[in-house]
Amino acid sequence: MEPVILSTARLDLRPFAPSDEDEVYAAVQDPDIQRWTMVPSPYARADAKTFVSERVPTGWREDTAYAFAVRLGAGGPLVAALGVHVHTAFGEKLYEVGYWATREHRGNGYVAEALDGVARWAFTELGAVRLEWRAEVGNAGSRAVAEKAGFRFEGTLRAALLRNGTARDCWIGALLPSDLGLTPALPHLPARETGPAVGGAA
Repeated sequence: MEPVILSTARLDLRPFAPSDEDEVYAAVQDPDIQRWTMVPSPYARADAKTFVSERVPTGWREDTAYAFAVRLGAGGPLVAALGVHVHTAFGEKLYEVGYWATREHRGNGYVAEALDGVARWAFTELGAVRLEWRAEVGNAGSRAVAEKAGFRFEGTLRAALLRNGTARDCWIGALLPSDLGLTPALPHLPARETGPAVGGAA
């Protein structure tokens, strides 16, 4: 997919570019970002360079990840990073969101606002049927943002997050097009209690 630019009431969302390297490096020195997200820790200058110059353009080009630099207005300071990651299972594309906010800009609702804008784009332009959010159990800040953006908490997955050689439990939530008043790409047949189970998806 060709990179796109999105905007919300207060924010400008553009794919990360090499010119963002310094701000990304500075932001990710925050120990909270390194503790709760999947970024390398410690986070070196080379990690920032690889992210903005290689990983981001490759993700857009190969339709595996769409990463946005979230700025306070066009040309404003970097307030967050937000990405949509694409996974494939049983031949179908699955979409998962991930994000972090710069320490000095937390508490202003910027990530939830950006998440709403990106979700609407994913549903209408990518044809996503569902957007998932995952976070290590205990990451209350990430959960609050997701719920503010309309994601519904769906439970805890045991040993579903692999990080630093350890399998960790994670929370999971999801957002559907109908949650935002949008028409879904596929009809949704909600589950009903009908009797004993006789098989699985496989």
